[in-house]
Amino acid sequence: MRRLLPLLLVQALARHPALAQPEPVKFGHIDSHLLTAAPFVGDSAAEAVVLCDYGTASIPNGGEVRFDRITRIKILKKSGLDWGNFEALLRHDQPGHAERLTNVQGFTYNLLNGKVEQTPLQAATGVLLKKSELYSLQRFALPHVRVGSVVEFRYTLYSNYLSNFRGWDFQRSIPVRWSEYRAAFPHQFNYKILLQSKQALAVDEHAGAEALISTHRWAMRDVPPLRAEPFMTTTADYVDKVFFELASYGGTDVARSWEKIDEFLLHDWELGQQLDHFNFLKDDLARLPPPTPDNALQRLAAVRALVVQAVKCTGEFSMRTSTPLRKIYQQTHQGNTAEVNFLLVAALRGAGFAANPMLLSTRAHGRVRATMPELGQFNYVAAHVPLPDGQALVLDATDPLLPYDMLPERCLNQQGRVIGGSAAASRWVELKPRHRRTHLQQVQLRLAPDGALSGQVHEEFGGYAGAQQRASLQAAGDKKFAADVAKFLPGWTVTGFALANRDSVHMPLALDYAVAQSTPASAPVGTIYLSPLQYFGPERNPFRAETRQFPVDFGYVREETIVVNLTLPAGYALAETPKSKALDLPDNGGRFVCSTTATGAAVQLTSRLLLRKPIYTAAEYATLRELYRQLLEKQAERLVVKKLG
Repeated sequence: MRRLLPLLLVQALARHPALAQPEPVKFGHIDSHLLTAAPFVGDSAAEAVVLCDYGTASIPNGGEVRFDRITRIKILKKSGLDWGNFEALLRHDQPGHAERLTNVQGFTYNLLNGKVEQTPLQAATGVLLKKSELYSLQRFALPHVRVGSVVEFRYTLYSNYLSNFRGWDFQRSIPVRWSEYRAAFPHQFNYKILLQSKQALAVDEHAGAEALISTHRWAMRDVPPLRAEPFMTTTADYVDKVFFELASYGGTDVARSWEKIDEFLLHDWELGQQLDHFNFLKDDLARLPPPTPDNALQRLAAVRALVVQAVKCTGEFSMRTSTPLRKIYQQTHQGNTAEVNFLLVAALRGAGFAANPMLLSTRAHGRVRATMPELGQFNYVAAHVPLPDGQALVLDATDPLLPYDMLPERCLNQQGRVIGGSAAASRWVELKPRHRRTHLQQVQLRLAPDGALSGQVHEEFGGYAGAQQRASLQAAGDKKFAADVAKFLPGWTVTGFALANRDSVHMPLALDYAVAQSTPASAPVGTIYLSPLQYFGPERNPFRAETRQFPVDFGYVREETIVVNLTLPAGYALAETPKSKALDLPDNGGRFVCSTTATGAAVQLTSRLLLRKPIYTAAEYATLRELYRQLLEKQAERLVVKKLG
C-alpha cells in the first residue's frame, strides 16, 4: 500500500480540474515578438516586467514537499539588468532537515540578425550565500543579459518541513503580467490557507474532498508593482501572497500554539538554560550602587553599561547562542545580538531584577502575526524588565550609542513576546518607544543690502535623531560628517563646524557652524526676495505617491522645529508680513504651525511640525501627505524686503 499510494496520488493529481489546466508557460520556447523593440504598453515606466511566474507545490510521496517554479522576465531598461539574476531561499534550521535544490535551468533570449539566440545558464555560476542560521541563499546569474532580453529559469526544491507548506508571492517590485500558483496535498494534511491580497484573483479554484487529495489554483493578472516607500517596515508585510499553516494531520491536531512554543523555548532553548547562571558576574555586579527604593532606573542603566562595556555586538541578528555567556563576557568580548542581550538578561537577574527574554521581529524582517504561532516570525531577542511602579522597560545592549532605555529603531515593530518563567507567564507586549525623534534648528542670519546672507546655525538632534546622527558620525568621521551636513545647504558656504554632547547619549547631539550665501546673480536694486525657512526645511515631500495601501510607520513621534532670526539691513523693512498658518491632523494626529513676526529690523520666522502618532493608517495617508504639501508651500513663501524712502 505504501508503494501504491504515491501512484494513486499522481493519478489523482492529473484528474483534478484545478491542476489539469494547461501550464501558462512552456519552458524553453518563446515567441520572437517578445524580443522586438516594440514598447510594452502599460509597462514602459518599469525597468523590467515579469511575463509569467508559475509555481506548483505538492506532497507526492507523503514525506516531503516538492516545489517547482518557472519564471520569465523581459528586461526593459539598463537599470533592470539585475533581473537576469535569480535566487532560491533554502531553510536548514533543524537537525536532519535541510531543503535541497535540483533541476536548475535557465536561458537568456536575444534577437540577433532577426533570429532568436538562446544562451543556456551554466550551472557553475551558482553561488551559495549564507544568509542566516535559519536560511541559505542560492543565487544564479544568467548570461548575455542586455536591454531587450528575455530571461527565464526554473528549478525544483524539495523540503521536509511539512508544517510549512511553500507559500507564493504574486507581487514583485516590477509589474507582473501573470502569476499562477497550484497546490495539492493528501487529504490527511489539513492546511489552513491564508490569502493576503489587495488585488482581485483572476483564478480561484479548489477541489478535492472526494479524492485522495485537495487541490487549489490561484492566479493574478496585471499585478502592479509593490515598491518600498518612505516609512514602511518591509514590502513582505504588504505583498499579495498566499501562505499555509498545518492545522491537523490524519485527524490529529498538530497546529502550534504560542504556549507550545514557549514550552519549547523554556526547556530546550540552549539560550534559556544559561540565564540563571550568573555567578561569573557576581563580583562586577557587587561594585554597582546597592539597590534602594528610588534607584531602580539608575541600577538598570548601570547593569546595561556593564554589559555594553564588556561585550561588543558583531552585528549578526540571531535568537541563538553558540558560545557560553561566561566565555563571551570573560574571553571573547563579542557576540551576536542574542548573545549580547541574553548576557544582559543574566546580568539583570544577577542584579535582582525579574528580567526575561523578549522575542522581536525587526522592521526589515517583518511584522509578527499573533494569530500564526511560528517561531520563525522572530529574529531578535531583547530584555524585558518589570519596574517597581508597575511599568516595564525593554532594554537592548547591542548599541553603545543609545541611552539605556532606548530600543534600536530596527526593533520598533509594534509588539514582542516575553518568555516568562513558565509558558503561562509568557505574553504579548506592545512596543511603545519611550523616546521621540526631535530636530531643532536655530538660525541667526544677517541680510546685506546686496542680498547676501551670513550667520550662525545651531542644531540639536534628540532621541532617535540623535542616535541616527551619532551613528553617521561614528561611521564617517568628523570631516566627512561635516561635509555631509554642508550638502543639505547647497549654494551656501559652511565653516567653523563644532560638535557638543558627542558622547553624552542621553542628551541631544549639538552642532554649530557658520553659513554664508553670496549675492544673487540677478539681485534687484532696492528689493530683495528670500525664503529663509525653505533653506533649512525639507527639500521635498517624502510622500510622492498619490495613494498608499499600507501604513506610514515612523516607529516614534516626530518633532521638527526651525526658528530663523533675520536681521535686515539698515533702511530696509518687510513690505508685508506673511500670515501665520496652523494645520491640524484629524484625531489629534499632529500639527503644523508657521508664523512670522517683525519688529523693526528684526524678523523671526518659526516652523513647527509635530506628528503625534508612530503609525498612520493607509486611510490617514492623504491628510498626512497634504500636511507636508502645505508645509513645503508655506516654507517656500518669499519675504519681500524693500528699501525705505
